[in-house]
Amino acid sequence: MASILQLQNLKKYYATQKAVDDISFDIEEGNIFGLLGPNGAGKTTLLRMITGIFYPDSGSITFDGRAFDPENDIIKIGYMPEERGLYKKMKIGEQALYLAQLKGLSRNDAMKQIKFWFKRLEMESWWNKKVEDLSKGMSQKLQFVTTVLHEPKLIILDEPFSGLDPVNANLIKDEIYGLAQRGSTIIFSTHRMEQVEEICDHIVLVNLGKKILDGTVAEVKQQFKEHKFSIKLGGIPSDIEDPAYQVLDQKGNSFTMKINEGFHSNDVLQHFIGQGVMIESFNEILPSLNDIFIQLVNDTKSVSRAFN
Repeated sequence: MASILQLQNLKKYYATQKAVDDISFDIEEGNIFGLLGPNGAGKTTLLRMITGIFYPDSGSITFDGRAFDPENDIIKIGYMPEERGLYKKMKIGEQALYLAQLKGLSRNDAMKQIKFWFKRLEMESWWNKKVEDLSKGMSQKLQFVTTVLHEPKLIILDEPFSGLDPVNANLIKDEIYGLAQRGSTIIFSTHRMEQVEEICDHIVLVNLGKKILDGTVAEVKQQFKEHKFSIKLGGIPSDIEDPAYQVLDQKGNSFTMKINEGFHSNDVLQHFIGQGVMIESFNEILPSLNDIFIQLVNDTKSVSRAFN
């Protein structure tokens, strides 16, 4: 599949900090892409370069098959920042209409899109409310609508579920899936690794201005697997110990084990089958993205301290 966005050797330095230090990656069309990193990692600077707010000191951005031109391409991008970008004293309907027209829609088209999204997200009764009268979650829904209503090719969502209750979080999540299925590409930035694991196709992890991980969620989890398995037996075997594995935990006839180097899962199964013990379940335990995130961030901090 073609890439909608390509970053090549991007650098952005400030007086005392390398905010983005030679970062490259591609994002395929229709992908839900996770841009991850701890506070101060360089994510916000990257997003601001992708949206033309900042210019890189060096490197290039290719958008939709050609060199990124912020003046002309920004209309194809929807950006929902973590910080609220709404006018507090303005009525919600008027604000949505104003922002839609800023993004190139005629008044008639803007009204159609606003009515569609307000109905879809159960916001029809909000038209004459002011932003200052909304809860954090209601503001988040409004900001989501104003980000996507002009049908951008690239949608950037920075902490989109902040302030939302579980019902509305699921509502927005379903809309993100729908937008991707209809051809939009989503950049999803968050600290909530369980949301990334559920939603994203591909992830990039940055820390201290550098890219330290790039791959699909499945590839990343396979890359960091520790050969741990859970097994549930039909009974307690006469001989638990075997050179093929180490038992890490046992609860009745359920075990967590790590397979030793040079051995295979089949060796574990054969050990118990050979004793006539029924195997009720046998599953590999893959690390969570949260565990991988913490491990890599701590590793890069340790390397940075060693060189400073």
